Amino acid sequence: MIYLVRHGEAAASWGNHPNPGLSELGHKQAESAAASLFDLGARSAVSSPMQRCRETAAAFERLAGVTAQVEPVVSEIETPDGVGDRVEWLQSYMAGTWEDEGAAHDAWRKKIAEVLALLPDNTAVFSHFVAINAVVSLIDQDARTTVFRPGHCSITKVDFSGAVPRVIEYGSQAATRVL
Repeated sequence: MIYLVRHGEAAASWGNHPNPGLSELGHKQAESAAASLFDLGARSAVSSPMQRCRETAAAFERLAGVTAQVEPVVSEIETPDGVGDRVEWLQSYMAGTWEDEGAAHDAWRKKIAEVLALLPDNTAVFSHFVAINAVVSLIDQDARTTVFRPGHCSITKVDFSGAVPRVIEYGSQAATRVL
């Protein structure tokens, strides 16, 4: 089982800060998620290089006595050059389909799935709203860029052990500040 974990609540919104850390609530969410992950059997970790994911992973690292491997491919989606309003761009992006987004973004989501498929079983992957949606939409063959709205520190269970990857359980859902 691979556990896709959305980072805890950030101290600033995605539109206002390119790489915020966690808020006080985000740190509490991370501690709770760490305990849940450990109880589920997670014993290794991978993290986006973004500060909010690294800080979320830190709680699990302390509890499990491991160091998360930093993996850029599970990071936040990059804002294209020339975009003036990041929030407006992301809102439009998330309301669309992968076909609307073109080959580069489709290749990105396939690369995420390839990386996840190579991870050892019982790995927690600390990532982002769009990256998690990229993976589950690919696995479920759903054309939408937003399949569900993972809440902060939600845990989505994905199984890559068989011939065909499967989403076992979507994490808890919540509203997000971007939308």
